Amino acid sequence: MSGKKPTARLSRACVMIIVVASVERFAYKGVASNLVTYLTEVVEMSTSAAAKSVSAWSGVTSMLPLLTAVLADSYWDRYSTITVSSLLYVVGLIGLTLWALLHTRMPCSTLFFPLYLISIGQGGYNPSLQAFGADQLDIGDDDDDDDGDNGATAATEEQRNKVKSLFFQWWYFGICSGSLLGNTTMSYVQDTVGWGLGFAVPAAVMAVSVAAFFCCTPLYKQRQPRAVHRKPCRDSVLKALKSLLASVTGARKITLPSRDGDDDTDIVSELELQEKPLKLADQKQEAAMGEAAAPSVAKIIVRLLPIWTMLLMFAVIFQQPMTFFTKQGMLMDHRVGAVFVIPPAMLQSSITVSIILLMPLYDTVVVPLAGLVAGHGKGITVLQRIGVGMVLSIVAMAVAALVEARRLRAAASSSSGGRLSIFWLLPQYVLLGVSDVFTVVGMQEFFYTQVPSAMRTVGIALYLSVFGVGSFVGAFLITALEMVTAGGGGGGHDHGWFSDDPREARLDKYYWFLALLSCVSFVVFTHLCKYY
Repeated sequence: MSGKKPTARLSRACVMIIVVASVERFAYKGVASNLVTYLTEVVEMSTSAAAKSVSAWSGVTSMLPLLTAVLADSYWDRYSTITVSSLLYVVGLIGLTLWALLHTRMPCSTLFFPLYLISIGQGGYNPSLQAFGADQLDIGDDDDDDDGDNGATAATEEQRNKVKSLFFQWWYFGICSGSLLGNTTMSYVQDTVGWGLGFAVPAAVMAVSVAAFFCCTPLYKQRQPRAVHRKPCRDSVLKALKSLLASVTGARKITLPSRDGDDDTDIVSELELQEKPLKLADQKQEAAMGEAAAPSVAKIIVRLLPIWTMLLMFAVIFQQPMTFFTKQGMLMDHRVGAVFVIPPAMLQSSITVSIILLMPLYDTVVVPLAGLVAGHGKGITVLQRIGVGMVLSIVAMAVAALVEARRLRAAASSSSGGRLSIFWLLPQYVLLGVSDVFTVVGMQEFFYTQVPSAMRTVGIALYLSVFGVGSFVGAFLITALEMVTAGGGGGGHDHGWFSDDPREARLDKYYWFLALLSCVSFVVFTHLCKYY
């Protein structure tokens, strides 16, 4: 037997699904990244109304996977869910394109029908596609560990973890590449050529990717969890209750009348049902298998809820580049030379670029270095990876606060309103990109591996829902802080942290506040890790 360990690699089906996922991100970002501009310039909504509409749409889009994943794992299989949801997704994109072409004849309220149809389609498509892609890994089923040779368990587990980590890393690399392409190209087409073509291209590309996915169906493994067989959750609960009841009433006395029929003698055959040890063991094992076969969805979610909650602050920080980081850039000098002007929102691409550059180096550089520090060759665990990203996000907030304080000092020290260069913002963008490589990829792997094979779609949906709830938490924090800080300004004027006057706004304090809350979340997170 050779002493060499097999090289971790992805199957052709996995690579194909990663490409399909990257195309989906291109289509989604091609619509979402510039949607506020479309609502304000074409639909003629106010800036605040457009921002609230996009925030609500993004939040709902991120939350829907949690609902659709439960339905997919309980009633459908993943392939069927991908089929139906992809069709809804494409129909929504086509409807948005038609609305853009016919917007002069359409009521404004009807625009949200294709938008939320896209949300419904994506809610079933994204978690099912990622779970289905992970099903294609040539690592066997986690639930089959006990069926194999115990002597090969350690090596098999190590190889399985490497392949899983490789899949989730390249999955994130793929969706970041698609997001970068969608952000940069589609916004340019929409602003310079037209919105009809700007929405038609994502729709056409998405339709082609869905067709390619179905054409590769012979390559896919159609896995069915051996114990659940896609029966509704209520059937599983009834089976578990029956098994429990049988175990409770396993030993009892039953009296039967004697065959003799003699009235004078009350001879009764008394049968004592003494369960044999082997039979009792089999019964307990059957009950345990029934309980493990289809665990309660609510029980799984409650068990993961503490870690899920501690990651919400990372999701709040995750939203900053699209909001206040961009506002910071607007208040800074974003000219290069005398002619070229950098759009502040373009700096968001630096996050994606840093992810794309670092992701291939993770296994070749980061893991070996972590192995040297830890004293073994396995690098860091999934939870440690998430924790490293959380620390980097806190550092990014601290850097953002320091840069904002410097901007305020530069503006105050110059009577002509001196401004810092927008390139001062690059460190905080890059730090957030690096933190994404650790935390976001770690979150995907953690929620995928912490649920049974029959609930993998629910695990991916839990990961996605962190960002949906995080967007609502961020909006709540802004509203609460705005009320508290503006109320102390006096005179009825807005002197809060989020003032429209750049001389009155104190985004640096807001960033320090987020860093503080994130530190608390990280401390609790490290305490919770020992239970997983």
